[in-house]
Amino acid sequence: MTRGLPLIVTRPEPGNAATVARAAALGLDARAMPLFAARTLPWTPPAADDYDVMLLTSAQAVRLAGPQLAALAALPVYAVGDATAAAAAGAGLTVARTGEADAQALLDVMASGKIARILWLCGRDRSAFDPRGMTLQPLPCYTVDPVDPPSEWSGLIAAPAVLLAHSGRAARRIAALAGPPRAHLALVAISPAVAAAAGAGWAERTASAQPTDAGMLALAAALCHKGEK
Repeated sequence: MTRGLPLIVTRPEPGNAATVARAAALGLDARAMPLFAARTLPWTPPAADDYDVMLLTSAQAVRLAGPQLAALAALPVYAVGDATAAAAAGAGLTVARTGEADAQALLDVMASGKIARILWLCGRDRSAFDPRGMTLQPLPCYTVDPVDPPSEWSGLIAAPAVLLAHSGRAARRIAALAGPPRAHLALVAISPAVAAAAGAGWAERTASAQPTDAGMLALAAALCHKGEK
């Protein structure tokens, strides 16, 4: 049985369905409202010998890289988050380390080791990080593009609800689509930086201490049930 305010999940598939399932298992009234869709970009793998390690900041890179990924299997992987690490391992890559915070924190750790050349298999739209003196080479293999909101979107955000923002782009788009009159809506972000990207004016705006679904959903559950009182 679901209770409380609706929980609006905006991330692209296949992550959207996974988050909705986790939220439903917690008894939340989760609604799949993807605002982006991911697709593969053409890319050519470089010589693996030109790099020391591969950085993965999203499981989407593994899912959408295609058969070219096999050419980089010799590179140890540094992955941000358990989901990315699991996707890499499932694709036959060797995960050397999993970062529990964000990409910058993982790069800081990498800088303390004997790592000089990093290949970053990533999306076309990506954040900027300080490589701490290392060479960080982005190689886009996928893109995540905006799509029209589902037809139920306008009705859902017209009433109190809780929204999840899994990225800075998502936070900015949610804020733009919600518009200024959003004092009836609560937003849960995957990190403080993502929360800041959503701007002000929300009934509540909070960020997970860890960049995980579990952390976000714990906060969302409290807000959904708080809103029903």
